[in-house]
Amino acid sequence: MSETIQLNGHAIETVKLDVHTLQDGRRHVVCDFKVTSDAYHDIAVLLYEMNFHVRIPHGNLAFDASISNYFTDTTNLYKGNEVADYHVELTEIPLQPKS
Repeated sequence: MSETIQLNGHAIETVKLDVHTLQDGRRHVVCDFKVTSDAYHDIAVLLYEMNFHVRIPHGNLAFDASISNYFTDTTNLYKGNEVADYHVELTEIPLQPKS
């Protein structure tokens, strides 16, 4: 069953989505999703941002995170009708105390 994750307001339908809590209390998200050649440019530009406001509607979660791991099985989706598998891991950015 797919779930949706939102990164900086952009909704992505995932094939796999897991949220874990690290020993220090930060959340760690692991998600896999498909990227078509039509969506490749937009996804690449989004992921280059590196830092995100993450929303996971199903779990009613929202927090800031950065990419801690990322890979894909295809690095060039400029040919039409191709689909790549993307794996992205995000780690919550701890809140900075206000001075």
